[in-house]
Amino acid sequence: MEIKEYILIIRKRLPLIVATTLISTLIAAILSFYILPPIYKATVTLFAGRSTNSDGANDSIQALYSDVLLGQQLVKDYREIAVSRTVLERVIKELNLNMTPEELGSMVSVQLKNDTRILMINIESKDPKFAATIANKLAEVFIEAVQRIMKIENVQIVDRAVVPDKPEKPKKLLNTAVAFVLGLMVGVGIAFFIEYLDNTIKTPDDVEKYLQLPVLAVIPDLDEGGKN
Repeated sequence: MEIKEYILIIRKRLPLIVATTLISTLIAAILSFYILPPIYKATVTLFAGRSTNSDGANDSIQALYSDVLLGQQLVKDYREIAVSRTVLERVIKELNLNMTPEELGSMVSVQLKNDTRILMINIESKDPKFAATIANKLAEVFIEAVQRIMKIENVQIVDRAVVPDKPEKPKKLLNTAVAFVLGLMVGVGIAFFIEYLDNTIKTPDDVEKYLQLPVLAVIPDLDEGGKN
């Protein structure tokens, strides 16, 4: 199939393509702007250093151990501690929250910046003030748990969480743009699929292509009022 034929198919099915694109874009816009609730993210930043109790004799060993520990495995360990039932239950108790540890844990995410000892605890919630309050309290309880469980005392809060003024999601414009592109792709795909299923003869070339017969003559269309 030549490029010209592709263009002709798109022109022929243009209403279908436009309708599919508009419908998908409209649905995404309505969902993003009017239906999906805004989700806010509050982040508390911590510094995780090595223990301050190491003596000079094994300081280098402790430093090496800490550097390894605070690598790839550390973020997994810290995440498990941050979302552990013990930590979550204490946060719920101290803030008198009406939720289960599982519900609170689903709001928590832990990140470790690459090649650093900076740890970020994120809380996502529909209430921005609630997210910041949870993040700060969770950081305090988390630090105590790390000191008790992992014997790492030099864990400090660098930046406390502040009340976010803008929602983290939904990303309204991005969702709408993605829906536009997907709708366009689906519309074009449907157009070519319909054309593929359509085996009617439309042009002299189709006669030679599908029937493998030569075209002896072509009867032209006559304008209204034309003569034979």
